[in-house]
Amino acid sequence: MRDDELYRLRIKEVFGSKRLNQITRQQLQTFHTALLEKGLAHATCDHHLKLLKHAFNLAIDWGLTESNPAVRVPMFNWDNKVEHYLDSAQLERLLDVLRGDPNRAVCGIALFLLSTGCRLNEALSATWEQVNLQNRVWRIPALNSKSKRIRSVPLNDSAIAILSGLDTAGEDGYLFVNRQTGKPYTTIMKVWSRLRSKAGLPQLRIHDLRHQFASFLVNSGRTLYEVQSILGHSDAKVTQRYAHLSSKALQDAANTASVMMTQGNVVGG
Repeated sequence: MRDDELYRLRIKEVFGSKRLNQITRQQLQTFHTALLEKGLAHATCDHHLKLLKHAFNLAIDWGLTESNPAVRVPMFNWDNKVEHYLDSAQLERLLDVLRGDPNRAVCGIALFLLSTGCRLNEALSATWEQVNLQNRVWRIPALNSKSKRIRSVPLNDSAIAILSGLDTAGEDGYLFVNRQTGKPYTTIMKVWSRLRSKAGLPQLRIHDLRHQFASFLVNSGRTLYEVQSILGHSDAKVTQRYAHLSSKALQDAANTASVMMTQGNVVGG
């Protein structure tokens, strides 16, 4: 579960050995800010704080403590509906970095996100057991899916190429394994920060690769229903954020009439 992941990866190290009455508001504020400085998204930082607030509220209900020091620590409340879309030049710079940087493992993860539109935690939790290369489909279990439903992700040519090139192919474990530790990746934010800066895109979030994949689909004329199905949105309203992108595809379609008119192919009457 996501809560368990947040606790294991970051909260436990800082607060796991402390008694509840030893944790102060200032410590929580410092922790919250430090997450942002490490390169985590504003929303992800807020998720950590929300979990801590909830944990303290439960402790109060159970009579383990009398106060919640997290309750007055302000959230970043970053608008995660803001997406960064790449123009052709920016995309080419990013792809050049991802295809040529020495850290092939993390570059492979980023390319996989860009090729499938999946979420980072879905990719890092993916196992070979979930992948059917012959049928070109990846089944994400409900436990790893944000919607808590099993969903199938179609694997396009670029995704298949990435999977075929992994040095974990043929093994029974995770797709993406850190060979230095022998364990699956739990985060790539430090390397991602370097890669995006190298590409001249310091504001590009890892989640923007999912938005970029959606833009590929919409700008190629795919319907919002198709985008919703592939991205695994349980609510069509979430997919509506990409509706404005379809205007380009519609404009291109409308322009075919203009081309025909300027070429003199319209019969007057």
